Amino acid sequence: MASSLQTQTHTNAMNGTSASAADPKSHLSKKPRLHTPPQPLLITPSDIISEFSHHDPSIARINNGSFGCCPSSVLSSQQQLQLQWLQQPDHFYFNQLQSRILQSRNIIKDMINADHVDEVSIVDNATTAAAIVLQQIAWGFAEGRFQPGDAAVMLHYAYGAVKKSVEAYVTRAGGYVIEVPLPFPVNSVDEIVQEFRKALERGKQNGRRVRFAVIDHVTSMPSVVIPVKELVRICREEGVDQVFVDAAHGIGCVDVDMKQIGADFYSSNLHKWLFCPPSVAFLYCRRSTNNSDLHHPVVSHEYGNGLAIESAWIGTRDYSAQLVVPKVLEFINRFEGGIDGIKKKNHEAVVEMGAMLVKAWGTHLGCPPEMCSSMVMVGLPACLGISSDQDALKLRTYLREKFGVEVPIYYRAQKDGEVGPVTG
Repeated sequence: MASSLQTQTHTNAMNGTSASAADPKSHLSKKPRLHTPPQPLLITPSDIISEFSHHDPSIARINNGSFGCCPSSVLSSQQQLQLQWLQQPDHFYFNQLQSRILQSRNIIKDMINADHVDEVSIVDNATTAAAIVLQQIAWGFAEGRFQPGDAAVMLHYAYGAVKKSVEAYVTRAGGYVIEVPLPFPVNSVDEIVQEFRKALERGKQNGRRVRFAVIDHVTSMPSVVIPVKELVRICREEGVDQVFVDAAHGIGCVDVDMKQIGADFYSSNLHKWLFCPPSVAFLYCRRSTNNSDLHHPVVSHEYGNGLAIESAWIGTRDYSAQLVVPKVLEFINRFEGGIDGIKKKNHEAVVEMGAMLVKAWGTHLGCPPEMCSSMVMVGLPACLGISSDQDALKLRTYLREKFGVEVPIYYRAQKDGEVGPVTG
């Protein structure tokens, strides 16, 4: 069996925050830093403590990737927007809502190096984004553009909710779904590339076409930075119709550049590593892709006006998390190096912590340091006897209740041929 503890870090953990790479070999973005004039003063350690003073001081939160952390200054801005809406909702709806959402979309467009703001829609979370993309794949089968048995490929490490969406939209519509088996621990990028190529070959057997690929940017459990640029390039070479990058952990955690990645669709939550309040995400849809069949699954008055407009009004609800992106950018730019500085500091911090733990426990990391982002997998000692998912859950509960430590724990069952425990 394999059992690992997953450590994660963000701003309030160590006088700074997050790091990684859009590609495992690069941790620093090549894009210029975004600024919002006037340039704010650099944040201080005491400022950071103040910004996150609403966190429970009795809990060591080492699971930032689950729900993120939002600073007080952004929460205050959100509360002001909520009050403005409640004070005069008609005025806010007719005169402010759409222009503020457009402002947020423009900021995201610049951060991800998209060509045009029309390529960016704001949605609740990456799970909603996956449903939007997979829904149009299902219609492709229903309307005869795809043949029964045509294939879709996704990683075995794909997020559970996305796997369920693939089942609901693709398998049910007649698609043949192939999971890419990945090793754990992961030793190199080449391992992932080789398995991905094999899966595409299986997808093309018996005259099938591979219509769609779902590729994670940073897998969750276990946590590994996937070489998305290389896998997208392979999809293009092999004639895969469309590629969706599920990057729930992407923005604020790894480099996110739409022109470099080259996917048809890319989605990332803003509330995990970009300091937004939950929940808010973006969905990028490349303009060169035929997007006429992309629609929000919640149909409202804007249906048919394009996905970005549809998503900007799906009925009466609280849109404030989507409107504070300018305030979040202001907060980020208080850190030296902006978002790139945050990513670098977080990556270095988790790798240092991981090295400390594997030395103390006599285990090893779940992947090489260059394939870690702001999260690192650390093998648990075999003496703990973790032999099931239930054991892992019991240990997590024990750490929470007895020591005030909140940390994800991953278990993988022993594979055929493996002798002895695999920890990490």
